[in-house]
Amino acid sequence: MPLIPEEPQIHESAQGPRATPASGRTAPTPRPVPGPRPAAPSRPGRPGPLRPAPPVQRTPRDVAVAKPEPSGPAVPVPSAAATPQLQLIPASAEGALDAAEEAVDLLLDSGRVPGDVLVITTGDPHPWAAHELSFGEASYWVQHDARDDVFYADATIAGRAGSRPVVVVAVNGGPAGAAATALSLARAKAGALLIVCGDPQQINSVLGAGV
Repeated sequence: MPLIPEEPQIHESAQGPRATPASGRTAPTPRPVPGPRPAAPSRPGRPGPLRPAPPVQRTPRDVAVAKPEPSGPAVPVPSAAATPQLQLIPASAEGALDAAEEAVDLLLDSGRVPGDVLVITTGDPHPWAAHELSFGEASYWVQHDARDDVFYADATIAGRAGSRPVVVVAVNGGPAGAAATALSLARAKAGALLIVCGDPQQINSVLGAGV
């Protein structure tokens, strides 16, 4: 009977040292990977980004609450439209229309819209008005209603024109009382600015008469 060689027996002591934790020592805890830290909530007294507060819904009751005012008769406050600023440009009767044209050019250069300007003449009508009226009054007033450009009107028909922010009056002659009529109309129709071109002495006398 053949002999089978015995396999070498491996004892536990021959397996080498076993990694065992030392007594009383715990295994190290794995550290977290560095990364962005979550933003800490704001604490009272700590500076930090403030969150916008939601808008406060105002109830009709809140809107109605007003500061009590002393009782008494209401005093009307004059509006700016009722007292337009007055500007006088000295000019002779012959040069009043040219002075009015220069005033209009300055207004447009300063940014004023052409449709905001109305020019009233006391004597000879402006060439534009005379030209447009040659086609009939209907087409003439259509252009007035369109408010696309400067509108020129004689004092005798200017009462039909509507109000505009700026009114320029050219006191270029005309019948007696034409200046008073034109200035009265201009004051009523000027919303912000009234420019009068003419003889200062004549204009002051008309204005002093309570026009």
